[in-house]
Amino acid sequence: MEITTVEQLVAIVGEPGQRARTKERSRLTDIDRAWLSASPFCVLATADADGRCDASPKGDPAGSLAHVVDDRTIAIAERPGNRRVDGYRNVLANPYVGLDFVVPGRTDTLRVNGRARLVDDAPWFDDLAVRGRRPILALVVDVETVFFHCGKAFLRSQLWDPDTWAPEAVVPRRAVIAHELEPVAGQTLEDLDDYYRPDNYGKSLY
Repeated sequence: MEITTVEQLVAIVGEPGQRARTKERSRLTDIDRAWLSASPFCVLATADADGRCDASPKGDPAGSLAHVVDDRTIAIAERPGNRRVDGYRNVLANPYVGLDFVVPGRTDTLRVNGRARLVDDAPWFDDLAVRGRRPILALVVDVETVFFHCGKAFLRSQLWDPDTWAPEAVVPRRAVIAHELEPVAGQTLEDLDDYYRPDNYGKSLY
């Protein structure tokens, strides 16, 4: 049976406990700031004007991913990429975003929700420089809610357990995926293997 009402949903999953109900905050605490400083990776969730969603990974060295402007504002640097900028196109149509910040080895995550805007310069851009390069853009988020998410998803997935890591046991390497699903005329598998070599691909990160 399809679940179509909140009442049906609550009847199945139950009501949240007190900690889950009351953990949202509207300002960053010192603990939130420390987490953001330690996080090298987050996922940015956006939706366009019609509600179609996108989730985009963002990564930088810890301390360079998220810049705390003040206790109600954070900024995320944008680096050179494939230039699709699906999430940023969404922000221009619908400013509401959700961010989930990950710290390697930790099963809990920090979630930040708010309204976002794009800027191409600000006094703190130098603070977001990596390898001497400032970001090409930044996403500025006015924080509306911030809270820690429990670690059960990471525990269930065993994400941080190296014994579960077998990236090419079932899924082919990135060059094969690009060759079969994202073909470009004249590009061979050998060309792609060379392009995606870590020592080569990493040259264009910044």
